[in-house]
Amino acid sequence: LYSGPAFIWAEVCCGLLTWLRKPFILTLHGGNLPAFAQQNPRRVRRLLRSAAAVTAPSAYLQQALNPLRPDIRWIPNPLALKDYPFKERGLPEPRLVWLRAFHRIYNPNLAVKVLAHLLPNLPSVQLLMVGPDKGDGSLQDTQRLANELGVQGRLQILGAVPKQEVPAILQRGDIFLNTTNFDNTPVSVLEAMACGLGVVSTNVGGLPYLLEHEVDSLLVPPD
Repeated sequence: LYSGPAFIWAEVCCGLLTWLRKPFILTLHGGNLPAFAQQNPRRVRRLLRSAAAVTAPSAYLQQALNPLRPDIRWIPNPLALKDYPFKERGLPEPRLVWLRAFHRIYNPNLAVKVLAHLLPNLPSVQLLMVGPDKGDGSLQDTQRLANELGVQGRLQILGAVPKQEVPAILQRGDIFLNTTNFDNTPVSVLEAMACGLGVVSTNVGGLPYLLEHEVDSLLVPPD
């Protein structure tokens, strides 16, 4: 269950399932869902209460939607640490990694602005940006901004990579940038921490709660 136009699709599907008398489970997703619920409390409450059960991958979403459905179950998406080799960075270098999709909600332009801000004092700074192009023009805007700010020589854009290559990609940097405008419990941030990168993030959605309360329960030690 997501907010925005996707919520309408969920209403239609769940309405059909209810008419067919088929029980269903809803799983909450998206950092903007709590704000959407505040704006549309009756619609969200009605949909949540029509489900046989509701789960959330973060305690943030669980607590935010609790007034509309008090029995939401928190079932986190954990990481297996054996798949993410940890590297201690005693003296981190200004090697930045950004790993999300190129879409406006993830604010990739901010990463380029950070690069430009750091360059005068850290001439060796580099930024690696990894993620698929979602087609809203964000990738082109990012490339255009890099040219305008004169940092294109310090920026590398890889595009989408297979999931199994993510740990190796992360090990190419020391600092992980998370520039999102909305967020929940981003797996990419967990992956970066598991690999030992320092995380610099916008203070949005479930990220503060994640860093304060959830990390230990989401990182599963290898057997």
